[in-house]
Amino acid sequence: MMSISGNPKKFAQALSDGFVRLSPPMLKGHTPGQLKTLLSNLEMVQRELRQIPVSLDDVDAVKQKNYRTTRLTQAEMILRTYCKKMRIPL
Repeated sequence: MMSISGNPKKFAQALSDGFVRLSPPMLKGHTPGQLKTLLSNLEMVQRELRQIPVSLDDVDAVKQKNYRTTRLTQAEMILRTYCKKMRIPL
């Protein structure tokens, strides 16, 4: 089970880097407040990631940024779907 009690922003950054994968079973047992905190941190890290300037000539950096953005978007979608299914208001 994941630990949201630590630093949710660090967890969101680990998600974007691909060190952790988010899945619905991982979300069980967490309070609605913890899930809201995780969602807000996912959105915060996503905003920070979008602000990072990347030269279009640097193909690897563009790919890396796109992979990180995709991972965050998928994690946000999993979290929102789980909350909708469990009727947890965000």
